This record gives sequence, structure tokens and C-alpha cells, in this order.
Amino acid sequence: MYAIVNIAGQQMKVAKDQQVYVNRLPGKEGDKVTFDEVLLVDNDGKVSVGAPAVTGASVSAKVIEHLKGDKVIVFKKKRRKGYQTRNGHRQLLTKIAIDGISLDGAKKASKAEDKPKAEAKPKTEAKSSAKADDLTKVEGIGPKIAELLNSSGIKSYKDLANTSVEKLNELLSEEGGAYASHNPETWPEQAQLAADGKFDELKEWQDKLEGGVDK
Repeated sequence: MYAIVNIAGQQMKVAKDQQVYVNRLPGKEGDKVTFDEVLLVDNDGKVSVGAPAVTGASVSAKVIEHLKGDKVIVFKKKRRKGYQTRNGHRQLLTKIAIDGISLDGAKKASKAEDKPKAEAKPKTEAKSSAKADDLTKVEGIGPKIAELLNSSGIKSYKDLANTSVEKLNELLSEEGGAYASHNPETWPEQAQLAADGKFDELKEWQDKLEGGVDK
């Protein structure tokens, strides 16, 4: 029996007693975690496919340890600008052990669907389907730094606009100083323009920036 499940933004194939590395999860070592966004379940050849998730299915796991991945060298260069940087990056990871795959909720949901439906109740709220913004549109932020910001809970232009420069400097220093050379002074202001939809004004300003600071 195996399942395809979304864990911290990654789609993974998991089975009972398997140990996997995923993007950093909240919580402490030894904590139990449950993932409800199960996209597919294969139960001895009987396949259930979600739309997008399998109703009632879940994957339970245990946090074994928090660690960092292997070091990756990031080299950036701009032609005819005299600009180049070389930094290292280690991805924040969590090692988890899969305890089991549950279909109990799916079975209960299936039985409930067979019963006559009661009078529909008015919906009071809808789940948000908004996706994270592309923070690399902010001058000075590359894919790796965007990934670091996302893992710290900064996923939208509005989040970045509301984050102080001091906090951003702290985050950039967490990777052993790998990103300490980056200057986030203009990032919140750029993000505010993007959040307000003022992309023409943002682009005009970015033409005067290099690495997120004035040329």
C-alpha cells in the first residue's frame, strides 16, 4: 500500500515505515504529524484518485530530526556589469518516518454520500486557493533566497512588505552567513509596489537597482 501525498509543497510517494526527507516542518523531534492532502492511494491494487485530494484519506508520520541538506554553491554573474557573487546554500530539511496510511475517513465519507442528503446549509466561508507570489520578481532575490523566505513563512508580496529589514538580515544570516552579503534594504518597498499591482512603477525603479540596491 502506498500513497502520493503533498508534504510542505512537495508531492511524494510514501509507504508505511518509510523514512523521507522533506522541507523543514514546524514542531519538535518526536512530534506526531498528519498530512491530509493525499492525492492518490493504492490499496493492494485498488487505486483511489483524488479531485484533487482523496476525501478522508490521511498519512501519519513522526518527526525524527531537523537537519540541513548538502551544501550547494550558487554563482551569479551579470555580463558587462562587473558583478559576480559566489554563495553557499544548505536547505533546511526534516526527516520523518511514515507511521501509516489511513482510509478510515474516506470510508466514512463514502457511506455518508450514500445517505439522502439533508437540506443544504449556507456556506459561511470558503477556503483560500491563493498561490504564493513569485518573490524573485523583487530585484535582489533569487530562487534560493525566495525558497528560504517561503520556508520562514514569507510567501507573498504582502508578507515581504510587512517584514522589517532587520528581520530579513537575520534570515539571510541563518545559513552560516551564506547570504549575508545580500542587502534587503529595498525588498519591502519593492514588495509593496508589487502587492499594490504597480508593476510599471516597480520595473522603472528596478532599472536603477543592482542586487536590490541603487547602482
